[in-house]
Amino acid sequence: MQNLSRSRVISESTFLADCQTRIEQKLLENLPQAGRLPVELHRAMHYSVMAPGKRIRPLLVYAAGHALGASVDDLDEQACALEYIHAYSLIHDDLPAMDDDDLRRGRPTCHVKFGEAMAILAGDALQSLAFETLGRSRASDNRKVRMISVLANASGSHGMAGGQAIDLASTGKSLSIAELENLHILKTGALIRASVLLGAITASGDEEMINLLDHYAKCMGLAFQIVDDILDVTSDTETLGKTQGKDAAQEKPTYPSLLGLAESREKARQLCQDALASIEVMGDAAAPLRAIARTILSRTS
Repeated sequence: MQNLSRSRVISESTFLADCQTRIEQKLLENLPQAGRLPVELHRAMHYSVMAPGKRIRPLLVYAAGHALGASVDDLDEQACALEYIHAYSLIHDDLPAMDDDDLRRGRPTCHVKFGEAMAILAGDALQSLAFETLGRSRASDNRKVRMISVLANASGSHGMAGGQAIDLASTGKSLSIAELENLHILKTGALIRASVLLGAITASGDEEMINLLDHYAKCMGLAFQIVDDILDVTSDTETLGKTQGKDAAQEKPTYPSLLGLAESREKARQLCQDALASIEVMGDAAAPLRAIARTILSRTS
C-alpha cells in the first residue's frame, strides 16, 4: 500500500483491492481480542464485524481521502470507525423488535447466534469502539473533533437512528416520494455521507471540494437504497445473504412499490450520473470514487 501514499493517479481497481485487504486487517487489529474477558461479548463483536461484507463505507473513506491527496495511512481509523458503526446498526436492525431477521451476510444474525441480550451489548460496544478508534486517528485535534461530530450526527436521531425510527413508524403506511427520500437520506444516506466527509476532512480539503464530495455521497446514498429496494424484489435469499422479500412482507414503503421497477432503476441511474458529475473536476484522483459508484449501481447483493 505504500505506493498509494505517493501517487493520486493510480488504477482504481488496484487501489480498491488493496484497500479491501487493508481494511480487513485493520478491523481485526482494532477489535478487542476475541478471547479476552468478557469473552462472549467480544466473540459476538468479532462475529458481526468480520462477517464477509462489501465494506463500501470504509472504501468510501479511503477513496474520498485519496481524491484530495490524503495518505491511506492517515485514514485507517476513520475507515474502521465507519464499519464498526455500520456493523452495530446491522445487529440492532436485525433484532426482533426492529426488522426481525434471522439471516445477515449469509449467516445467522447476531441475536440468533448469541442471544438478544448479547447482541444488544455487542452493538452498543461497537458504537463505543467506533469513537474510541476515531479518537486514535493521526488527524489534528481540530479535525478529529470535527470528524467525531460528523459521525455522531450521522449515527443519531438526525441521521441513522432517526431514519430507523421513521422507518418503523412508516410500516404499513403510504409515503410520498419526498417522505421516502427523507427517510433514506437519514437511515442509509447519513452514514455514507459521513464516510466521504471523514475522508475529505482528513485530507484538509477546502470547503468547495468537501461540498462536492458531500453531494456525491448524498446521491450515492439514495442510489444505494434504491438498488437495495430493487434487489429485495428481484433477487433471492442466497444471493442477497439476507431474507429476500422482507420489505413487501412487512409492508414497508419502498421505491419499487411507489415508482415501479423500471422507474426505480432509472432514478438510481440518474442519481449515479449526478454523483459522477459533481466530482468530475477532481480528475483521475477521483477514479476510485467513480468505480465505487458503478459498483453500487450494478451490485447484486
